[in-house]
Amino acid sequence: MTLIRSISGIRGTIGGVPDQNLTPIDVVKFSSAYGMMIKKRCPHEHPKVVIGRDARISGAMIQSLVINSLIAMGIDVISLELSTTPTVEFAVVNEKADGGIVLTASHNPAQWNALKLLNERGEFIDAVQGQELIEIAESESFEYCTYDSLGKLMQIEDYIEKHINKILAIEEVDCESIQKAGFKFVVDGVNSTGGIAVPMLLHKLGVDVIPLYCEPSGNFPHNPEPLEEHLVDLKEQVKAHKAHGGIVVDPDVDRLAFVDENGDMFGEEYTLVACADYILSMNTGATTVSNLSSTRALTDVTEKYGGQYFASAVGEVNVVEKMKEKNAIIGGEGNGGVIYPRNHYGRDALVGIALFLSSMAQKQIVMSEFRASFPSYFMSKQKIELRADLNVDVLLQKLQNKYKNEDVEILTIDGIKILFESSWVHLRKSNTEPIIRVYTESTSIESANDLAQRFCTELLSFV
Repeated sequence: MTLIRSISGIRGTIGGVPDQNLTPIDVVKFSSAYGMMIKKRCPHEHPKVVIGRDARISGAMIQSLVINSLIAMGIDVISLELSTTPTVEFAVVNEKADGGIVLTASHNPAQWNALKLLNERGEFIDAVQGQELIEIAESESFEYCTYDSLGKLMQIEDYIEKHINKILAIEEVDCESIQKAGFKFVVDGVNSTGGIAVPMLLHKLGVDVIPLYCEPSGNFPHNPEPLEEHLVDLKEQVKAHKAHGGIVVDPDVDRLAFVDENGDMFGEEYTLVACADYILSMNTGATTVSNLSSTRALTDVTEKYGGQYFASAVGEVNVVEKMKEKNAIIGGEGNGGVIYPRNHYGRDALVGIALFLSSMAQKQIVMSEFRASFPSYFMSKQKIELRADLNVDVLLQKLQNKYKNEDVEILTIDGIKILFESSWVHLRKSNTEPIIRVYTESTSIESANDLAQRFCTELLSFV
């Protein structure tokens, strides 16, 4: 497996040989490159970096390598131990740190791990910084400190609770209405840090929690990506316990999906739509942002409240950049990632849960009715495995040439997106896996699936 270097971090499978997998040598090399980059930007003698990890089995080993690499460079480290990506992002700002590293491969299976790299604002480093990091790593331009100027390690293990308390203090989070609603939810923490954070948040909100896979052992009980086909147990438990719904997050708690009281998916694309609808109802005329692969339902909801919607390239750093440019009140990604700037500029499942339940409690409706209140679109998400010799840019250019004279709109911000009258298709190379993602949306699941299959076939015909 090729080691993947992108704006989403340094990601690979554990074991194998250096530069092809995520081995200890690669971890030390890229941690050191990050340390050099931080020291160049930091005006004081000992920069400060926050570290946190999800519960995957390789996490403790990777954490030790990262922490000691940074300490060897004279960087002070604040270790949050088991944590979440949004918690680390919050801690970087709260501790006035110079950067942060989250050790997680997000939705990837257990054999994967990664270094997600943050700047001093608790946001992902941009493409320019990413390129600088890779150049430092490849040239091995490292300089370590002498014994008397090593960095220091400090552990703070209650940051998830600090993060939750900040969320509960947000004005739009209606704690009183949630407590009065008497909610009961099943929580699938995929045996990672969501099993710590989500029940803690819900208990503080007065929600009755039925835990499912909430032991942070790193033994994922199913594929950790929160998609319908992986959530059979959650759906069954919601019905068995007559719960108001189910909540599932990915291993690092930046993606969020819901199951309604009937055991049906609310739809991860609609997590952001529901939260945005709630915030926009109190802020008419505001702007929203999501990436090109997200549902057009967000556009509909934004325009309903007199606002304007903008699209960005895929990737949290791109969404955040567009949100700042357009002064968006809320944004995120259609994979269940909610970004609420009054919290912080990062996808955060915990703030998503708080806003979602606030809206549901105020409306005093069950979740299936909540979902029915939004415009209905259906998505199909397919992928094409890449051979090492395939030139994705050439393939996408051929596809663009085929449709350039058709009566369609073509966007090339990120890969290629073709907008038809009542549907669209978006094809792009993944930042996190060696695949081409093929996303479609239409007014029925059948037409969305047919459109996805059609474009998979068309793209492969160019190979």
